[in-house]
Amino acid sequence: MSKALGLIEALGLTTAVAALDAASKAAEVTLVGFEKIIGVGKAVGVNIQIAGEVAAVRAAVDAGVEAGNRVGTVFASHVIPRPHDEVDALIQKFGKNLHKGEEKQKAEKKAAKKAAKTSEVKEENKK
Repeated sequence: MSKALGLIEALGLTTAVAALDAASKAAEVTLVGFEKIIGVGKAVGVNIQIAGEVAAVRAAVDAGVEAGNRVGTVFASHVIPRPHDEVDALIQKFGKNLHKGEEKQKAEKKAAKKAAKTSEVKEENKK
């Protein structure tokens, strides 16, 4: 990989989202994935992973850490410039986690629609 991988580990989802928002606005980076981490600071942490050109990722991580610390606590951050090819497997795993979340949301919406239809049919049958 000729790009860079940036990591920001924050306490709580709100802090992580604020950090990601600032990072995305600061430079052209791509959200590669995120992980929920239990036990960070004796609480639930969220690690976000971003990728892009080295300078962009450095700027994005710096901006994300600053914004995250204004909202909550950022425990750690790191930029890996031009990671080894073996790290690509880890990055792909991050991406799969991101897509699993999207698929889960779609499945939940579909189940909710089905439940609503079933409820409507039962109500009509009662009448």
